[in-house]
Amino acid sequence: MTLALEQIDRIVGNKHHNPFEILGPHQVQENGKNVWVVRSYIPNAESVSVIIPDARQEHMMHSEHHPHFFSCTIDLPELSNYQLKITEGGHERVIYDPYAFTSPLLSDFDIHLFAEGNHHRIYEKLGAHPIEIEGIEGVYFAVWAPNARNVSVIGDFNYWDGRKHQMARRENGIWELFIPELKVGASYKYEIKNQDGHPYEKTDPYGFYQEPRPKTASIVADLSVHQWQDEDWMEKRRHSDLLRQPISVYECHLGSWLHAAANEPAQLPDGNTSPAVIVSDYNPGARFLTYRELADKLIPYVQNLGFTHIELLPVSEHPFDGSWGYQVTGYYAPTSRHGSPEDFMYFVDRCHQAGIGVLVDWVPGHFPKDGHGLPFFDGTHLYEHADPRKGEHKEWGTLIFNYGRNEVRNFLYANALFWFDKYHIDGIRVDAVSSMLYLDYCREPGEWVANQYGGRENIEAADFLRQTNHLIFSYFPGALSIAEESTAWPMVSAPTYLGGLGFNLKWNMGWMHDMLDYFEMDPWFRQFHQNNVTFSMWYNHSENFMLALSHDEVVHGKSNMIGKMPGDEWQKLANMRCLYAYMFTHPGKKTLFMGMEFAQWNEWNVWADLEWHLLQYAPHQQMSQFITDLNYVYRHEPALYSQDFEEAGFEWIDCTDSRHSVVSFIRRDKHSNDCVIVVCNFTPQPHAHYRIGVPEHGFYHELFNSDARKYGGSNMGNLGGKWADEWSIHNRKFSLDLCIPPLGVSIFKLDRERTAAAYEWRDNNAIEGT
Repeated sequence: MTLALEQIDRIVGNKHHNPFEILGPHQVQENGKNVWVVRSYIPNAESVSVIIPDARQEHMMHSEHHPHFFSCTIDLPELSNYQLKITEGGHERVIYDPYAFTSPLLSDFDIHLFAEGNHHRIYEKLGAHPIEIEGIEGVYFAVWAPNARNVSVIGDFNYWDGRKHQMARRENGIWELFIPELKVGASYKYEIKNQDGHPYEKTDPYGFYQEPRPKTASIVADLSVHQWQDEDWMEKRRHSDLLRQPISVYECHLGSWLHAAANEPAQLPDGNTSPAVIVSDYNPGARFLTYRELADKLIPYVQNLGFTHIELLPVSEHPFDGSWGYQVTGYYAPTSRHGSPEDFMYFVDRCHQAGIGVLVDWVPGHFPKDGHGLPFFDGTHLYEHADPRKGEHKEWGTLIFNYGRNEVRNFLYANALFWFDKYHIDGIRVDAVSSMLYLDYCREPGEWVANQYGGRENIEAADFLRQTNHLIFSYFPGALSIAEESTAWPMVSAPTYLGGLGFNLKWNMGWMHDMLDYFEMDPWFRQFHQNNVTFSMWYNHSENFMLALSHDEVVHGKSNMIGKMPGDEWQKLANMRCLYAYMFTHPGKKTLFMGMEFAQWNEWNVWADLEWHLLQYAPHQQMSQFITDLNYVYRHEPALYSQDFEEAGFEWIDCTDSRHSVVSFIRRDKHSNDCVIVVCNFTPQPHAHYRIGVPEHGFYHELFNSDARKYGGSNMGNLGGKWADEWSIHNRKFSLDLCIPPLGVSIFKLDRERTAAAYEWRDNNAIEGT
């Protein structure tokens, strides 16, 4: 029964890969009889005894070889749920022995699936999970650190002492431990020692919650507490074909949309208030809104504007506000800047109840070098490549995931599934896909390593993206997966079974650059650059495109959208309306960044509010109303969205009038004969008696005019609509004689009821001879 000194030293020195072999209860034979030996290592303890509540016994433990290593013998046929009474510093406490609980949450099959990279819900096994074992509640911890010599759980509950809760190693380098009676809300990290015994304190890669920055510990969280109220939304989403539905996205950074005063009490789940503690780095007088406050303020605002979705810049935990969320350290933790995981669930739930979908930016392309995060996680390059030619992102000073490692791929695509599963999000926008697909991205010759075929394509990353998208759509039909990809990589939005990357939408970066270049120039020069407006239709059907005017276009000296426009203030605003109206009538789904909807003047500042004071002035109120009405027309005219990605959905009327910088085209509905006619004038010169060909005779109602007085325009238009003439032009038998407003977009639709009524009146009067 007496242990060798070497075995005790391995426990005391935190060098044992499986402390369960030494500590806890062990049945042995003594004088031919089975008895129990209980061993415990309690640093700093003065005395320890074993309490057996069922037998009403207490057994004093004795030091063995080391003053804090204790053991005793207990003569009982069964030994379960015993407790340790510990005297330390003159105080007594009673705990359950962690090393008496040997039932693992991870099965051998779990470990096998993870090792081959196919455990789709590994987040339910790794990390910190409140569970009950043998009737005792506590928290089960598991972490993957295959090259570590030892791993311990440290936290407030053990004074951050890695000797007290040493974990046991399982197959494939997974370490686990159940700590009885530990509660939700406990802060913790993993103390990981490399083979030389050097310790690293690491945040849990699968942790569901983290301390507010600048602290970095994980927090035990229970993700099952929220009672979801979005069943109708989720069921409807399952049966939706989003590519044939209107999608207009309000891109938002929660931390800079709006702040509250630092001394303003924060809204908490129970309805009470508490002084806010999460303040802006650069504005100590302001604090972040909670997720619940954002639900009360942001959701009605977006709903009133008419957007169908909110896209959130990364909400995963990140240490530096100035990274906008794109340097993630907690992939499974919504940032605590705005509240708890349940608070974020509440926000998403409220969005769905308001009829708004939620998209989140997802960053699988790189991660920061912060010491508490993923870099050098177990003393080796575990999540990243060891070779800096593959493992370091030169432009951003971050590290690149090793997509060739099964467990790393599993970590990432399970993370994508996690946000859909636990937080009911409706889609992801995958950041910087181009940087993932090319081995030479932002690298000079000699600074990168070719693939096995000698090419520059990152085959492992492409396979990872295909697998991720395949799983998303397998588990969550009706979801969105959007690629920010700016190169000519083929079939980005094609299904994986056809060899595509499997996204269902791709940001049209070419359209964005062409249009901003076009609108930034003086209108007189636009006649020489008609191709900027029309070129997108040459490749429009090569991918399922989303047209995006995003946060990247209003930072780093680029000015905000209104500042890009030429002319005086009136022309700037008219140019903006013209751009937005062309965007919303052009094939493709839509994304606008916050502040663009009311013509914010200043660049986006991640540490400040939007310029809400501008809404007291008429031009900015009118721009907001313009966006609201534009969204309404877009959502209520299927011709503008039902065939975004089919050739039958778009037809030029005339794209060659470069002298006047005017284009006109038809958008057609898939399920009816309805169509809309769009005429765009990209100069301040109005045109009277401008004639365009139309497909049918009848009365064409003017649905929308970006130059209307209520939007701050000159109010030139067509008095509500025009009758088509039997005048052939543009290879069409009928045409409209229009007034084209300056820097204006007009949308017309054949009013079939009025046309039919007019024909009926004519025919009836003809019969009567009048």
